[in-house]
Amino acid sequence: MHTYVGPHRAETTDDFLELAIGTPLALWLGEDGESEEERAARLDAAADILADDPAIVDRTTRLAVESIGATMPDLLRLAPPVAAPTPVRVPPVRRRVVKGVAA
Repeated sequence: MHTYVGPHRAETTDDFLELAIGTPLALWLGEDGESEEERAARLDAAADILADDPAIVDRTTRLAVESIGATMPDLLRLAPPVAAPTPVRVPPVRRRVVKGVAA
């Protein structure tokens, strides 16, 4: 049995995750033996991706929960459900209008 994500065939779990997320897993997890310079570059690239696509966190979380639910549903019953955080309301900025002549 093969799984397809769009037109791409996923042969391993890593293939499926990379295709579903849209980035290599090593970008987020690192690689054995990477230098501090390589790690810094990897984290910079990851930060750029998150800045360009902040919804990737939600997609990845949903994918993880769906995968766990399909393969190990008892694991999801171990933790109580977490309510979504309440959005913080920021009051509007009121600008003071000053009338007069500029010097």
